[in-house]
Amino acid sequence: MEASYWHQKWEQKDIGFHESEANPLLIKHFAELNLPEGSRIFLPLCGKTRDAAWLLASGYQVAGAELSELAINELFKELGLEPEISKVGQLIHYQSENIDIVAGDIFAVSAEYLGPISAIYDRAALVALPASLRKHYTSHLMSITGAVPQLLISYEYDQSLMDGPPFSVNADEVKRHYGASYQLESAESKRVNGGLKGKAAATETAWLLQKFEK
Repeated sequence: MEASYWHQKWEQKDIGFHESEANPLLIKHFAELNLPEGSRIFLPLCGKTRDAAWLLASGYQVAGAELSELAINELFKELGLEPEISKVGQLIHYQSENIDIVAGDIFAVSAEYLGPISAIYDRAALVALPASLRKHYTSHLMSITGAVPQLLISYEYDQSLMDGPPFSVNADEVKRHYGASYQLESAESKRVNGGLKGKAAATETAWLLQKFEK
């Protein structure tokens, strides 16, 4: 899936994957990660998610990575913030109070560039990537964050009924990518009202990923 695909989506405002309010599973289950106030939360492929506003209002710092600068500019505008913008190599850094977003290819983001992260909230990254990229993505995500705790949102549906994204990522696949590094808990599964894009009956699941106790 080429970068041009996502740029075109944002330019044409074909953003059915964008939610106008904070995700209910985030609101309900994020506290179960037991993070102190002020923790820095990483949102991969964040778009202009309203989840960022909820996390900021809840006392967290937000870090993100997003391919589309258009999406990032809209995010800061909706938050009422004026970012400072700087460029480092292939990446462009947008920063304001308690929030900083990297514009560019997430696979070009290093642990050193990203800085310390307390937890990951992945609502739209794993499910946005085709199967051929998901192993590479999950390995990279753990590498740049140190495999910190994670709240992951996945969808499961009959992939033959609809082209992704979001793609169907079932429990077995979540365990295949993360089972060696995390204790996995399915916190909640619920039916998607009206199905995904009105085409496919689907289940949305919130996963809590905690590092194994040493």
